[in-house]
Amino acid sequence: MVSTTSILGYGFPEQSLRLAMARNPHFIGCDGGSTDPGPHYLGAGECLNSRAAMKRDLRLMLRAGVPAGVPVVIGSCGGAGGEPHLQIVAELAREVAREEGLAFRMALIHAEQKAEDVKVWLADGRVAALRNVPELTAEAVDRSSRIVGMMGAEPFVRALEQGAQVILAARASDAASWAACAMHMGLAPAPAWYSGKMLECSCASATPKGHDCLLVTVRDDHIDVEPVNPQRRCTTLSVATHALHENASPSVHEEPGGTLDATDCTFEALSDRAVRVAGMRWRPRRYDLKLEGAECVGFRAITICGTRDPVLIGQIEGYLEEVRADVARRAADIGLSSDAYRMVLHVYGKDGVMGAGEPVRQTASHELGIVIEVVAADQETARAVLAIARVVTPKIDFPGRLCKSGNMAFPFSPSDISVGPTYRFSVFHVVRQDDPLALFPIELQEVTP
Repeated sequence: MVSTTSILGYGFPEQSLRLAMARNPHFIGCDGGSTDPGPHYLGAGECLNSRAAMKRDLRLMLRAGVPAGVPVVIGSCGGAGGEPHLQIVAELAREVAREEGLAFRMALIHAEQKAEDVKVWLADGRVAALRNVPELTAEAVDRSSRIVGMMGAEPFVRALEQGAQVILAARASDAASWAACAMHMGLAPAPAWYSGKMLECSCASATPKGHDCLLVTVRDDHIDVEPVNPQRRCTTLSVATHALHENASPSVHEEPGGTLDATDCTFEALSDRAVRVAGMRWRPRRYDLKLEGAECVGFRAITICGTRDPVLIGQIEGYLEEVRADVARRAADIGLSSDAYRMVLHVYGKDGVMGAGEPVRQTASHELGIVIEVVAADQETARAVLAIARVVTPKIDFPGRLCKSGNMAFPFSPSDISVGPTYRFSVFHVVRQDDPLALFPIELQEVTP
């Protein structure tokens, strides 16, 4: 199996796909999405990558796979895997078919869930919270703009059984599409799922890492991992450490319907570019499916500024407290109480990445970048408070101040940026589901030029 890139639209070298096709793969594809970019794309129904970038990748994959009779399989279409995302990628596939003169049977696997169904599952006691997530409520379900289920391998297997040459799936476990392809060919779940862990991020398991084509061969009790680009190579270290990717444990991976146990895996160099992994085990368990939902919590506005005033940097904590207090007073003067908005000052060079979790408490940087963020119930309120903060931040006095004008540099004009609706994950739970196909209807289409 060949994975072209980490996410559809991230790109890959065209020559790498040519080299991969010369190896006569049984399947080509890529993952299409992730929760890494946050809840906005799910809530707003917007794609993570541009239409042009996704179409370029899809064109190359369809042009390679369809004439050769090699199924093209993509999961979590459009980034978040909701219905709008799936339909956008499906339309791109039809456009490519018309432009390239391709004909194929296409399966669309849907994953968006109705709020009423989720509330029934909740009332039946079938929904459980993931770690560090509050229990789900019917109110949170109703507030959600969109809820998707994360499918396992079974819907992909069914689509392949129905003769689909191109499979576009909504939200799916990153490894599920690959595991399905291998199991469809009669291979055991353990190496099938482990192959998915390698293929989901293409050449992230190679060195140097990159968005490039990865070839994985699956056999009954092991897999072989190799980048097709001769400029990259897989080593025992690069492959073994990739098991840590997006996983709390390097050896135990929870998937729909089972646990992939890599505790006893061995890693053997087949050459200076290829690695064999063996010893993985698959333990079936009760079938749980992850649910993801996003709700709009207001509207955001931001501005960016920076300072290299050493006197100010030496007392930045007290300075920012004065900024917060002054903004609150001025906002109150125009009728906005402190509960009408939320303002956050992200200070890069101090603790902008980790916030309160930053273990280094002493600021050693000669300059600091500040992102001022305001969220309110409407865009106008967010902009109003941000405008106050933008004026206050450079002007607050402080002991030892030498400059008599502003002490912050603003890189952009206009300085105030309206971001629009702001989302958070409202549903991050699992639902017990006895039928792994029930939540994911498959729609077959005959695509012609």
